[in-house]
Amino acid sequence: MSYQLLLWVHILSATLLFGTGLGTAFHGWMAQRSGDLRVMAVVSRNVVLADWLFTAPAVIIQPVTGVAMAWIAGIPLTAEWLVLAIGLYILVGACWLPVVWLQIQMHRMVVTAVRVGEPVSVRYRSYARWWFALGWPAFLGVIAIFYLMVFKPDL
Repeated sequence: MSYQLLLWVHILSATLLFGTGLGTAFHGWMAQRSGDLRVMAVVSRNVVLADWLFTAPAVIIQPVTGVAMAWIAGIPLTAEWLVLAIGLYILVGACWLPVVWLQIQMHRMVVTAVRVGEPVSVRYRSYARWWFALGWPAFLGVIAIFYLMVFKPDL
């Protein structure tokens, strides 16, 4: 595979990763703020689905294409900017994995609340706070990775 094709796939998957993350976070947060359990149930289902359809494949494609491009370009994986980018990627993943679990649990809780006709549990609210809090370091980490990938600064 050529460097240019790898670069295109890498940029496309990074765009999907960032865009899906930002879009689902905003949509999920706004649904939660609405307080409408039916809306929350539909949106939480779609947020989980979007993670499986778009985010998960991008999470796999990013390191595969990144390592392949570094190898083709002769960039050592020990280059300081790349080490920092990889570390941030691991941090983002460490935030994203619990977020996925939280999203699934929150979806189950809100579907149950709709079914039984009761408000969401206190645990749901706690999970929602964790979901929101974990999104910030992941979001900022991805922005920092974009910076490192574009500018490849001397550190």
